[in-house]
Amino acid sequence: MREVAVTGSDGAVDIRNTLQRMRRRGGLPVAFGGLFSGSRQFRISELTGTTTNSLRGLAITPGNGLGGKVLTMSRPISVADYPASRAISHEYDAAVGAEGLRSMLAVPVVVRGRVRGVLYGALRQPLLLGDRALTAAVESARELERVLESELAQELAVREEAQRLLTEARQRRGQPPGPQWEPSAEETDPAVWEEVREAHGDLRALAHRVPDRQLREEILTACSRLARASSGRGRQREHRNGGSGVELSPREVDVLACVASGATNSTAAERLGLRPETVKSYLRSSMRKLGAHTRLHAVVEARRAGLLP
Repeated sequence: MREVAVTGSDGAVDIRNTLQRMRRRGGLPVAFGGLFSGSRQFRISELTGTTTNSLRGLAITPGNGLGGKVLTMSRPISVADYPASRAISHEYDAAVGAEGLRSMLAVPVVVRGRVRGVLYGALRQPLLLGDRALTAAVESARELERVLESELAQELAVREEAQRLLTEARQRRGQPPGPQWEPSAEETDPAVWEEVREAHGDLRALAHRVPDRQLREEILTACSRLARASSGRGRQREHRNGGSGVELSPREVDVLACVASGATNSTAAERLGLRPETVKSYLRSSMRKLGAHTRLHAVVEARRAGLLP
């Protein structure tokens, strides 16, 4: 199973706030750090108190430099004079030197037994960092760990709910239609189709609450496949006529999926995390593209185009 990343849409904000607290508590003029991406690559993404961008985006390899050693050993480490230290390797001396850093500490961010990131604090003088700075860094890392643990638990819950809805929708729909597909008696049952359509709308609304971009795209792709499969007969007719040629944005489809379930603009806005005015704008745009004059007409045309089940 693909590993869930902990760097959701608020990850940058989380670590930025943590670094600022760490500086205040520890009397550290410079702090920086980052979290692992879904590819398990660690880069320094957030800086505070720096005067250059020499450290931004720096990829840290396990075992190399101070941060790489922390990644490997999973414990806090500090050096009194980074350029001269024999306790670490020096692959990143150029970037550190460009910022003028000398004394430095690094602490791991550990979630569910795995290092998910590193926080750094630094001085521009070769001085021994005291207990205040190290304690502040460790406490800040623990606070970030609790935030990430909560976010990870929420994402796993969303993933499980998405999988449940996908499974139910697929069970209702059965196998994807072939070239000569004709609906069975069960498939033409209005109650069955309403459940399929409701599951489709739930999935689309759920997808935009998923911070993991790859998972979000997988859910939306599954929704599109479900919609296309559900409108098999309409798609065959459109293919013979040269195709519908209608393209809606993901958010336009989201809004129409809510409208199809009977939701008002306010309800759709709340469900999708949008403003009512934004919902109206998406609705007007989709109606124009579909050549529809009413909300329900837009839903019908979207179904004919294979955009909704």
